[in-house]
Amino acid sequence: MAALAGNVWLPPARAGQLEEPLADSVRTALSAAIANGSPPVPEFHDTERRLAYLRWLGANSERLRRRKPDFQTRIEFLQTVWYETRRAGLDTTMVLGLIQVESGFRKFAISSVGARGYMQIMPFWARLIGDGDVGGLFHMQTNLRFGCVILRHYLDRERGNAFMALGRYNGSRGKDVYPNAVQAAARQWAHPDA
Repeated sequence: MAALAGNVWLPPARAGQLEEPLADSVRTALSAAIANGSPPVPEFHDTERRLAYLRWLGANSERLRRRKPDFQTRIEFLQTVWYETRRAGLDTTMVLGLIQVESGFRKFAISSVGARGYMQIMPFWARLIGDGDVGGLFHMQTNLRFGCVILRHYLDRERGNAFMALGRYNGSRGKDVYPNAVQAAARQWAHPDA
């Protein structure tokens, strides 16, 4: 049976992220990348960058209102996405598209294969690079940080090829349905100040 993720129909039986052996150095680097629990408060060194951020925040807050009606929850979510994508060196628009496809912006989403939260993190990641607490994957910042760190890892493994990295993230490497769905969803979040 096909499922609706965001506004995109996905085929049945999505595999999810696959547990792969990690070199000790990779595991250590990924663990360090998720360890810093600093709050996601953006800092700006000039007024124009701050204004660009505020324009992005305002536009995407309106776009997200239907899915997250509470203003404060919506702003905290977007602020955290902004912070974590910048921290991981990712395209914020692509990550918003990925979240739309993966969970439809639902914090407590659980897939048929057990992936959890906004970015649908597989529980094995909590064991491999976290503290082992799978329940923590429902915490907004933890989930977004794990997802961004994992996506960055896959982008690095695929030498910057977003199509292949998205396929690896979803467990459908080499197939175009998932990367195309994320890219289509990302277009809905495009903003000149992203």
